[in-house]
Amino acid sequence: QVQLVESGGGLVQTGGSLRLSCAASGLTFRNYAMGWFRQAPGKEREFVGAINYAGDSTYYADSVKGRFTVSRVNFNFKNTVFLQMNSLKSEDTAVYYCAADLQFRDMSSVEGVQYWGKGTLVTVSS
Repeated sequence: QVQLVESGGGLVQTGGSLRLSCAASGLTFRNYAMGWFRQAPGKEREFVGAINYAGDSTYYADSVKGRFTVSRVNFNFKNTVFLQMNSLKSEDTAVYYCAADLQFRDMSSVEGVQYWGKGTLVTVSS
């Protein structure tokens, strides 16, 4: 059974930083591209960023480019992907979801994701 478990969400002030983690189990982690999506209240789920299976290629939504960084750990059974969020804005407030799929370039769309985590809430206050 595939499980993606997010952690690290919370309340942070505008301009602050937060790092989210996603622990993956039940899948051959090194074969999967990993990504992050978010969903703000009343809005559709949107793509944030993704990283390929090897960890040497990433891409991001324009709204977070230069502020957010996706990284991953593939060794020693530490199957974890991270989302480092800097210079946070109030519009970054959302539930953040971890995602996994075999196809790296398909991960910018919700339909391209095979597995989802349950999400972690990030609230940015001014």
